[in-house]
Amino acid sequence: CLPANQERFANGKLVTVQFHPSAQVVMTAGHDRSVSLFQVKNFSLNPKIQSIYLDSFPIYKARFSMDGEQVIATGTHHSMFFVYDMMAGSIIPIPKVRGVEEKFLRNFELSPDGSFMLLIGTSGYLHLLSMKTKELIGTMKVNGRCTACAFTPDSSKIYSYSKEGEVFIWDVRSRKCLHKFEDEGSLEGKCIAVSKNNQYVACGSSSGVVNLYTTDACLKENHPKPVKAIMNLVTSATCVTFNPTTEILAVASRDTDEAVKLV
Repeated sequence: CLPANQERFANGKLVTVQFHPSAQVVMTAGHDRSVSLFQVKNFSLNPKIQSIYLDSFPIYKARFSMDGEQVIATGTHHSMFFVYDMMAGSIIPIPKVRGVEEKFLRNFELSPDGSFMLLIGTSGYLHLLSMKTKELIGTMKVNGRCTACAFTPDSSKIYSYSKEGEVFIWDVRSRKCLHKFEDEGSLEGKCIAVSKNNQYVACGSSSGVVNLYTTDACLKENHPKPVKAIMNLVTSATCVTFNPTTEILAVASRDTDEAVKLV
């Protein structure tokens, strides 16, 4: 296979590579302030569809909306974010969300049903926005600092993982905390994922250990026992994700080369 972005390599670090939810398209985005879309055709050539440039806006994270019609991009040092409307071909800046007092907006998650955007703020604040209007619906707060969040597959709950190794489970409708539990042996929480069939929760920490729990245990116990502790990474676990049929868990660390394991 040739590189997916063979027709236009980035001039800086890539922070996002994502497949479109329904079309044969892959997106790359990164510190060179650009978002590029490539058609995934065959193994010999992936023609570039287009690149968009965001002036003085190195990208921290970019994601397709669930319907695949928009790209949301946040910057490394900005309190605003951009929406790229692929149908209209227009770039819409969202300068300030009313009610959100954050110096930087970087990390975010989109709900699987396409209704919500969750901004992970500083000092433990989580801001829930309407995906349609990009306006604030409500704010939640964890103890300490929140490092990662994940929606459940039905978009009814949010798991938020704190730097202190605690996981808070929120009800999206009422924005109340339903339960919290401690991730076993976690020195510092880094990443979290919920499987598509809602059976498992995976928590990755700075020690490189990824704990796999059943969601039942997470909702009931304060100190759940992991079904399995995955010790294969030697540096900080920065990415965990399940495949769509919940048979494989990918764990990875960006702190060293080739640190990707499939469990």
